[in-house]
Amino acid sequence: MTTISSIDGMLQQLRGLAQSATGQESHAASAAAPGSFAGELQRSLARISSVQEHAYGQAEAFELGKPGVALNDVMIDMQKANVSFQTGVQVRNRLTAAYQEMMSMTV
Repeated sequence: MTTISSIDGMLQQLRGLAQSATGQESHAASAAAPGSFAGELQRSLARISSVQEHAYGQAEAFELGKPGVALNDVMIDMQKANVSFQTGVQVRNRLTAAYQEMMSMTV
């Protein structure tokens, strides 16, 4: 019985994340507990976003010819952003597959 309640708790966290991603919930209401699964997922998404923003900022600075921005640094930052994004996509795919598997289980 505790397995079902823990699964229900995880499903509620996933639903909360889905609602906050679509903007249906306020930021204060969607703040997750620091040690929770949802909180860690949100922090991971924020890290992916910051890596991408940094890479795009470096690329823009290189395109504008700002001094101190080398092409090799830009390429490395872009690859880091790509790897982090692809990792996030794979995590999402695994979570979706796990959610679908749990939903197909019979009680």
